[in-house]
Amino acid sequence: MTSQLRVMSIYEGFFSGGARALHTTVVAGLHTGGSHHHSVLSIYGAMRRETILQRMEDDASYRSLSAIGVEVRPLGRRIGGGSAARKTFSQSEVATAFAHAERADIILSLKEQPLRLVNLPDFPRKPVIVCLHRSDPENQGSALAEFKTAVADGRVAAAICCAESTRAAYQRAGIPQSLLKVVPNGVDLTRFQPVTGRKRGALRRSLGVPAKGEVVTLAARYDAMKNIPLFLASARRYLEHEPNGHVVMCGAGMTTANVELCGLLNDLFDDEPRFLNRLHLLGIRRDMEAVYAASDVVALTSTSGEAAPLCLIEGAMCGAVPVSTDIGDTAQIVNGIGLITPPEPDAIATTWSEAVDRRAELTPRLLASRERFSHTRMIASYAAVINRAHRELGLRVPQRL
Repeated sequence: MTSQLRVMSIYEGFFSGGARALHTTVVAGLHTGGSHHHSVLSIYGAMRRETILQRMEDDASYRSLSAIGVEVRPLGRRIGGGSAARKTFSQSEVATAFAHAERADIILSLKEQPLRLVNLPDFPRKPVIVCLHRSDPENQGSALAEFKTAVADGRVAAAICCAESTRAAYQRAGIPQSLLKVVPNGVDLTRFQPVTGRKRGALRRSLGVPAKGEVVTLAARYDAMKNIPLFLASARRYLEHEPNGHVVMCGAGMTTANVELCGLLNDLFDDEPRFLNRLHLLGIRRDMEAVYAASDVVALTSTSGEAAPLCLIEGAMCGAVPVSTDIGDTAQIVNGIGLITPPEPDAIATTWSEAVDRRAELTPRLLASRERFSHTRMIASYAAVINRAHRELGLRVPQRL
């Protein structure tokens, strides 16, 4: 154990979302690789997000990390994510955080929000790497200010950006370019891969979709940045013009328990409720690879905040044609393997139909692009940034007395 670099990640909490899924893939890959020993400190034990309470113990990322021996340590806070979330930390919480940080050689902050903990005056002086996953730093509450404070205090050794759009946005916001390193998102290709024939038919039937149905899937949490009203308006046009079309929505908040979502559905489909028979709300799924493999199109209608959406990559690696609005690095991600659409319902619905029609043409390109999106390259790049930060800054950061 003494020869391994001890790395502690700090999460705001465990809840459904691409950033946590991706960071968990990184931590798992590095931890099982042998040169690093990873642990996670979670500020909250449960998060109220997207209209539901998500407990740490129920989360897929928590379970996968625990299964491979990554220690996940709760700070002690019970529920976060609400408007009344406390920004200050109790004496007991500070003591717990400090004790765990003292045992680490380097710290990864999943996004910039946990830096309010790192910025406490006596927090152990360990090199910090901030992992950034959005392209709108100004819309993250006080997080950007905390990031700048950590930079000014010399705590930040590097910031890993998942996209070029992320690096550009944070540089414009005042973060030094020298700290910003781009590591493109990747996925586990052994998990996310196409299926054909009877297996694909069985998957589609399990989702309530007939074998000849044409499936457009949105995998996203119910959040303003995902522009769900635009997606639903597009779905209405698509279902109206494609009698074999089906739309699948999965992610946190994508259920009939979400009153706001039900209100949107009622408003948009009030005159044609029969279309709702072909719109499937699946909520949080633990088998996204199966959902994607049963789909013809993986869609995204975000108009802000996105950087390198993981859903487009996962879906494409399972054989679904990615169709997205032009936000963040999406144009680069889908280049040659998918389509970009204007953010307008009729245009989006038409592009979904085009993607379905061209799926046979695009499938060979999707398959040929798989190595480009491999998570092994991503993990190796993370390791290089971590090792360099420890080597260059770890020797220079004074330790707390």
